[in-house]
Amino acid sequence: MAYIAVTALSHVGLVREHNEDSLVIGPWTLCGTVTQNPQTLVFPFGRPLVVAVADGLGGQPAGEVASELVVRQLSSIGSTLDSPEAVGDALDMCNRAVYSATEGRPELATMGTTVAGALVLADSLLMFNVGDSKVFHARQDGLRQVSVDDSPPPAPGHRTTSAVTQVLGGTRGYNGITPHIEAFPVSEGDRYLVCSDGLTDPVPTEEIEGLLRVHDDGRAAFELWRAAIDAGGPDNITLALLRIGG
Repeated sequence: MAYIAVTALSHVGLVREHNEDSLVIGPWTLCGTVTQNPQTLVFPFGRPLVVAVADGLGGQPAGEVASELVVRQLSSIGSTLDSPEAVGDALDMCNRAVYSATEGRPELATMGTTVAGALVLADSLLMFNVGDSKVFHARQDGLRQVSVDDSPPPAPGHRTTSAVTQVLGGTRGYNGITPHIEAFPVSEGDRYLVCSDGLTDPVPTEEIEGLLRVHDDGRAAFELWRAAIDAGGPDNITLALLRIGG
């Protein structure tokens, strides 16, 4: 294993007025951008690398402020993270930072964001999430969601739900979080998809799996975006495809 390649894009979709999603890939961040053109970054394997998507809460104020704050925080400390405990502490720090940013600023009250991502270490990959943004492991035998949705079951006859039961921030009074964190072995050829629900709500998992199976990362990222747009683009669409290369 010699490198980690990350291909990513972020787009407003067809309905929202602006993009409240933010993205972090190591020291690099994308906040509120609008592009359907995938960008690929390559990093040497062995150094801690954090890749995460933060989806600002729609219907509440300043979701883009909360999501940007979280990815910039993760960007600044990501290279120092080395264990599940460190990841949990970092997410707790992000949650407290969101609440602190609302103090004395009523226009930011109740702002919040989900976060989902992966920390790639020399001997393992740590998946983490709070909320309903997702992480998938794309394998030869199919696509498996490895994140845990903080959301109630969808109503009968519905495939998804917009409700979330745990986020960073999101309330007037401080609420602690219990992040989902799980370690996976890391192997050459491993491929992970990190994304906001602007992709997974309109596009069925089976379609995502099929597109990942037949396209390389650059084309797959574009085709996933186009699938969400073809399905109406009801929300911001942000995704990152992470591959371990030899």
